[in-house]
Amino acid sequence: MYNDYDEPHEDLRELIERVDKIGELVRISDVDPHLELGTLIELVAHRGGEGAPAVLFENLAGTNGKFRVVSGMTNSSKRLALTMGLPSPNHPLDVVGAYRDRMKSHSSIPPRVLDTGPIFENVQRDDEVDLTIFPVPFLHELDGGRYIGTDDLVVMRDPEMDWVNLGTYRVQLHAKDRVGIWISPGKQGKQIREKYFAKGEPCPVAISLGHDPLLFLAAGNELRYGLSEYDYSGGHRGRAIDVVNTELYSLPIPAAAELVIEGLMYPDETEPEGPFGEFTGYYAGGRTDQPVIHVQRVYYRNDAILTVASPIRPPSNFSYSKCVMKSGMIWDEVERAGLAGVKGVWCHEAGAARMFNVISIKQAYPGHAKQAGLLAASCQSGSYLGRWVVVVDDDIDPSNMFDVLWAMSTRCDPASDIEIIRDAWSGPLDPRLNKISRTNSRGVIMATRPFNTMAEFPPVAEASEALRTQVATKFAGVLDALRNRG
Repeated sequence: MYNDYDEPHEDLRELIERVDKIGELVRISDVDPHLELGTLIELVAHRGGEGAPAVLFENLAGTNGKFRVVSGMTNSSKRLALTMGLPSPNHPLDVVGAYRDRMKSHSSIPPRVLDTGPIFENVQRDDEVDLTIFPVPFLHELDGGRYIGTDDLVVMRDPEMDWVNLGTYRVQLHAKDRVGIWISPGKQGKQIREKYFAKGEPCPVAISLGHDPLLFLAAGNELRYGLSEYDYSGGHRGRAIDVVNTELYSLPIPAAAELVIEGLMYPDETEPEGPFGEFTGYYAGGRTDQPVIHVQRVYYRNDAILTVASPIRPPSNFSYSKCVMKSGMIWDEVERAGLAGVKGVWCHEAGAARMFNVISIKQAYPGHAKQAGLLAASCQSGSYLGRWVVVVDDDIDPSNMFDVLWAMSTRCDPASDIEIIRDAWSGPLDPRLNKISRTNSRGVIMATRPFNTMAEFPPVAEASEALRTQVATKFAGVLDALRNRG
């Protein structure tokens, strides 16, 4: 059983149909990809994670109705569960819990290589290549150009280990057959690219620009080096991802992808790239010289659908799903490090799904809270571009910002309950990056009752759970009417 279906969705198009059936898709027509599309994405996303639907943009200006754009496919707990084949949730932490339950028995499934697929319905070769026919959006007013790659899969093969990596990196359209790519230091795609460049060789690359969101979820997170996102995604899907090899460099691409480009990056060839509004909510990174991809092939389906993730001041059209995935990954890594007593983890959208993370624990010994905080701040999934980690007791819902701030205000003594980690892993997208060391610092806040004096800590002034249930049952009609009044 795959959520409410017997089988996983075949491709992006079938998933769009399923999202439509649960009432979480809206269609918008006659939108200009220049600024209008990006602004509409922002207006929809800022309704809030659970209240913001996925959007299918149709009949876009300048396309003669040939191409479409989709946004926000996994940006609610129900859509994320539908994409990953998890039970339909009642609370955001239900998805985190279901994800973690699956990971306990998750095993990678390598992709299945097919001879052909829908992605080969149309092929542009060499001089035929023209990326300007697609609805490439100009998302933010201060961007340095149009970005064809935001919700993308950058496919590269490690020349030494012969494994295939999928990463999500921003891709700017420079010309009809040329794009620029920006990859943050430390990311696996950059490590692979530098292996080719160190030998003076061009780096082959394929970029999927429309695909199953399950692959985007994998490509946008820090999996261990050497684990292909295809294998990881196949394990979640419960069967192999179908791929086909590209014509020139035999790079595996999703057989049912919507739009894929293929080409080469050459050592020492760059063009100015950026600026670009990023997921932290700032135009961080500026305009810098970045490698160029010479596009030699374009593969696309009839009526191709471009997937777009628009980084903006949070919440964005992909930040909610990032919160869920990051929360589950941090929780797993903390427990694998040996820490017991974790009751919940949540990465808040206000922190761009990376910079304000909360971990709830049931304290068992002195130093337990500090250990939890330091592990959550330094594990692989929590380290890149982190800022704050807050540790709370198990009576606090880590996804409820009001409760977290209340715990910080009443259980944390700043002089004794805040630890600072210096020289941590950051990157150019950090608006507070130390420009000399290229690192940042972390604040770990213990917003928990002091373990050694827990028995003396004042009790919380609220009704017991039993009393609340009793009264709520007796006055259910009155309470329902109040809720319906909003």
